[in-house]
Parts: sequence; C-alpha cells; structure tokens
Amino acid sequence: MNDFGNKPNNADLTKLGLNRVGDIYWNLEPAELVEHVLVNGQGVLADTGALAIDTGEFTGRSPKDKFTVKDAKTEGTVWWGDVNIPLSTAAFDKLHEKIAAYLQGRDVYVKDAYACADPTYRLNLRVVAEMPYSAMFSGNMFLRPTAAELDGFQPEWSMICAPGFTANGPADGVRQHNFAAIDFSRKMILIGGTGYTGEIKKGIFTVLNYVLPQERGVLSMHCSANIGADGDTAVFFGLSGTGKTTLSADPERRLIGDDEHGWSDQGVFNFEGGCYAKCIDLSKEKEPQIWDAIKFGSILENINFIEGTSTVDFADKSKTENTRVSYPIHHIENIAEPSVGGHPKNIFFLTCDAYGVLPPISRLTPGQAMYHFISGYTAKVAGTEAGVTEPQSTFSACFGKAFLPLHPGKYADMLGEKMKQHDARVWLVNTGWSGGAYGTGERMKLKFTRAMIGAALRGELDKAEYKEHPVFGVNYPVSCPNVPAEILDARSTWKDKGAYDATAEKLAKQFNDNFAKYKDGCSAETLAAAPRTAVKA
Repeated sequence: MNDFGNKPNNADLTKLGLNRVGDIYWNLEPAELVEHVLVNGQGVLADTGALAIDTGEFTGRSPKDKFTVKDAKTEGTVWWGDVNIPLSTAAFDKLHEKIAAYLQGRDVYVKDAYACADPTYRLNLRVVAEMPYSAMFSGNMFLRPTAAELDGFQPEWSMICAPGFTANGPADGVRQHNFAAIDFSRKMILIGGTGYTGEIKKGIFTVLNYVLPQERGVLSMHCSANIGADGDTAVFFGLSGTGKTTLSADPERRLIGDDEHGWSDQGVFNFEGGCYAKCIDLSKEKEPQIWDAIKFGSILENINFIEGTSTVDFADKSKTENTRVSYPIHHIENIAEPSVGGHPKNIFFLTCDAYGVLPPISRLTPGQAMYHFISGYTAKVAGTEAGVTEPQSTFSACFGKAFLPLHPGKYADMLGEKMKQHDARVWLVNTGWSGGAYGTGERMKLKFTRAMIGAALRGELDKAEYKEHPVFGVNYPVSCPNVPAEILDARSTWKDKGAYDATAEKLAKQFNDNFAKYKDGCSAETLAAAPRTAVKA
C-alpha cells in the first residue's frame, strides 16, 4: 500500500475500517483525477475539455434503495416511510464489513471537502471512492479546503463509495444489489452497486436536512439563491421544468448557489461548492451559463457524441433523459464570493401548472406559504414521459421530498417562523399555461415571468391592487409593469369560464388529497390555507 497526493497529517483509513486497501490517492487535483480516469479507460474527453463518463447501470438515483439506520438516535426523530426506509444497525455493519473486504487490494481515491459556506455550520467530509471520477465529482460539488486547511484535516462525516461492490439483496438487509445507507450515529454513508454520482451529493444533503434543523436551528432548503447589487437576497424553489435555474440566473444579480442552501439567524448560505445541472437539450441560447461552464474540470454524465466526433449531442437521450454535468461554481461568472447572503426579502415558489389554473404570480400569506411549501406542486405535460397523455400533477414536499429525514411540517414551520421574523415576501409563480390547459392554452412567456419577478424584487408589487383567487385563496395583482393586465387573472384568460371552474376544482381536490398524508404533522395555520373546494380529503 502506498500513499500519493496531499495526505493530511495523521490521516488513516483504518479508522474507517478500511484495512489493506491498494494504493491510496489523497486529494488529487482535477487534472490528476482526469488522467487516472483516462488511463483506466473509464472516460474520454469532449472537445470542450470536459470529462465524459458513463455511470453504468444506474443513470439516476434509486429512491427505493436509500436506507437510514434506525437506532436510538433516529427512531423517534426520522419521518419513516417510503422516503426514509429503516435499516438495522446490524445490517449496516454487515454492509460496511463487506465493502471493506471488497476494497482490500484495490486502489482508492480520497477527497477531503466540506459542506456549508458559512463557517459557523461547516461540516467536514471525507469521501473514499473506488472510482477516480467519484472523487473528482466530490471535489466539484462540495466546498474545497485550502492547502493549509488540509493539513491536519479532521472529517466529521465519512462516505465510502464502491460502485463495483454489489449486495446480496434481502440477505444483506437491503432490497437488491445497490444501496445508499446513512448511519447518523456513526456519521457514515455507504454507497454500493451504483456509479451514479448524484447519490454522493444527495447523501450529504440528506444529512444536512437532518442535522441543521434539529441541532443548529437552520432551515435547510432545496432551492437556488441570488443576491442583488443592494445586497437583497432572493430564494427560488421549484421542481424540474419550472425554470428555477433559468430564473435565478440573472445577469444583474450574483448567484449564491443553484440547488441547496441553509437559512440561519445570519442569513442564507450555500451548502455546496459546485453545480449539478441537467443538460438534456442544452443550448447556448437557452442556458448560456451552463453551456460555458462545460470545460476542463467539468464531468459530463451519460451523454453521447455526434457520430465521428467528440462534440456532445445534447439532444441524444438514448442512455437517459437525466444527462448531467457537474462543475465547480467558479466555472460560472457573476457568483457571490463567499456563497452567502443576508435574510431573503423575496422567496419564489415556481410551478409549471399545465392545467392553466394558477395565476402567473400571487402573493402568499405565511400559512399559504407553508401549505404550498409542503405541497411542492408542479405538473408534467403530455409527451414528457411515456404514458403521459394529459397534464399530470406532481407533488414533492418542500420541493425535495426524497431528501427529507424529518416530517415536512418541521421544515414548513421553520419557514413560516423565518418569514414572519424577517418580513420575507413569498410569491407563487406559475411558469406553466395560461388561457387553458396544455393543448388548449399557451405557455407563459418567459419575458413576462421575468418582468413579474423583477417587479417583485424591486418592490413594485407591494403597491399593487390585489384580488383573491376564489378557490386557492391566494392574492394576485391586477397590474404589473411590462405585463399585460389581462393575463394576471387566470380565469379571465379562459374563453370557457365553466371549464376553468371545473379544472380549478379538479386541481384543488388533488392538492387536498395529496396533503392528507401530512395533516397530522402540520400547524392549524397551515391547514387553514387549503384550497376551498366542495370535495376535501
């Protein structure tokens, strides 16, 4: 066994139960990791200089194979169910022993990093990876210690990532051969049987979603954030396809981060040091920041090249629609350094309402904000997935249900408290359809959405006259600079008002049916914000 690279003083993998591994490559630079990937035949370079790799069998997360150790620490705190599947301490120990045995004699790549840009909440990490691209991904996505900080680096959490190791399904306490398991008592994550790098990123996000709200009083958020010239912070929540990346990338505002943040008593801070962007159908015109970030030091996942070239065919989804690129945040211009901001003045919930029911922008009370936060609504349109022939509602609690170890009501209550404490305005923004549902109406023009968000940021909507939506109870402005007044009232844009009322009733019932599973953990203020429909769950 030999050590290479920048090894911290007194660092020893035997503390993690890893004995007799092969060569250990400590904290290699991106160029060195790229070289290892190329020499090992695990990837190639695109013509932009980005590294292109395939993650193998899994090209996305496997939610049914994500486990949490159920012990004295977690039994009464974790929100158990289909999101947080329990695993016994004995099963975790068995998997750990098997991974350690698998790695004997194999080379490993260690990346020391940390999460949380606010030093008050810094969480040191040590990732031990079988694949060099996994270590490089960790260096891209997490925050990078200085050389001085690496000297004597002490990790609080550790992760062992071994895509080549496969479990023996139920005999090992898991569902099948792949798994991602978190032990909050041991402060360790095990990943096996999958090379999809998103498991690394979301494993740590899940940890922060448990630790920060409970132990540090910090609201953890699945959102993007930016900051204006006057120091005003804005936060954007939204599921895939709602425009979160596009709308938070504003040339007049600096990007704090694009995906994961905390809201503390001091303000907002990024959890990460990089971006992990979808790149299906990517173009320079639609996403210039992401396009320009795909260069040496970036990792492209599961893409294809134009035949006979090393030029990426971003329209090719033959491997997966979930093609991705990871890159350090400094690949983007106009970023906030460090990645922190003050208390948000404006919070935007983005939804692509393919039913055409919700107003293009509306202002929420704290109770409504908590209700819509827990709902996490958007809608898929026909053609986006096999079998989807009409608009289909999607609900993801707190806009990130898959990563919530605690009941969604916990995060919603914290949001409501912070909204009130810091007088933050919360806006529900519909980037979807107007004048009818998908197939009849038209998609909201991006220039109008930008104008509405801009007006909210500048405080221009504070002085507007508002009307109350008869079903959802939200208040929408009757006028907005640079936006046609007739589109602000969703019902008025429909020719058939009866059809609108019926569709609004249908969507409201879906909201109530979805919310039924969260009622027991929610405040009276949140429950009172439910849509007014004749049929409730």
